[in-house]
Amino acid sequence: MHDSQLIDPFGRRIDYLRISVTDRCDFRCTYCMDEDVSFLPKKDILSLEEIVQVAKTFIAMGTKRIRITGGEPLVRKNILWALEQIASTPGLEELTITTNGSQLYKMSQDLLNVGVSRINISLDTLDPQRFFTLTRRDKFQQVIDGIEKAASLPFKRLKINSVILKNHNDDELFALTDFALQRNMDISFIEEMPLGYISDHDRAATYKSSDEVIQDLSQHYQLTPSTSTTSGPTRYYQVAGHSHRVGVISPHSHNFCDTCNRVRLTVEGRLLLCLGNEHSKDLKPYIRQAQSNITLQEAIIEALALKPEKHHFNLDEAPQILRFMSATGG
Repeated sequence: MHDSQLIDPFGRRIDYLRISVTDRCDFRCTYCMDEDVSFLPKKDILSLEEIVQVAKTFIAMGTKRIRITGGEPLVRKNILWALEQIASTPGLEELTITTNGSQLYKMSQDLLNVGVSRINISLDTLDPQRFFTLTRRDKFQQVIDGIEKAASLPFKRLKINSVILKNHNDDELFALTDFALQRNMDISFIEEMPLGYISDHDRAATYKSSDEVIQDLSQHYQLTPSTSTTSGPTRYYQVAGHSHRVGVISPHSHNFCDTCNRVRLTVEGRLLLCLGNEHSKDLKPYIRQAQSNITLQEAIIEALALKPEKHHFNLDEAPQILRFMSATGG
């Protein structure tokens, strides 16, 4: 089958798949999930074998890059086996993982060995007390040690992802940037996504736009918009005197839908065509062969017809999308 079949109604070639391998996490970040979140029962989630099957199907259809997310993907039992199966599939150019860093100290070497080429690590603060407040877990040093361990190994690229909230952690922009650049890592600052009801803060009040972030950073660094693009939605800036970059992800202020080349598979087997819409198709019946009259490849092609042109986020309204980011995959 040709990769030309993975083209959506707006002519965008879909060559990037994000797979959530678990909705579970060992943190409870305030902007992501409530403390007493309930997780999916085992029968409702895809087995690792099924996840590998979907990944291989997408690769056969022309997908070049796969990112493994969660929840926290590294808490899924036997995840290294699945990563190795996916990484070794001919046609895949890059296997990336997004993690909260809690397992990196003990798993970085294994991740490199099984074929993971890039790691994105979520880190919103360098203050241990604030880390505890944000994540509701006392694992700051464990995360820092994990980052240092990963940075000592020859991964293709490492990146820090920070969600910046006004009056919560926006005073750490420079500290976080310095932390990343000193370790030869990129860093992306992310506008908060209005997904799921949360009680911790008022999203409109804490919203800090990417333009404000770049404006603040420009007082401290010489930034030039980068010509290099990646498969994700980050807009990068070169930092004078450094080989690594600062980026921003702006779902609100700079809608990046026109270049969207990605779809997401939730841990339940639902193919999300857009993070900001409910457009999706349940692939589980085709994976489990309950619908044997249509193959998984045909179901994926049918699903692409649902991909919308753009998303619509509005900070002043109650979230239209009630799933938490942990269930969707970052």
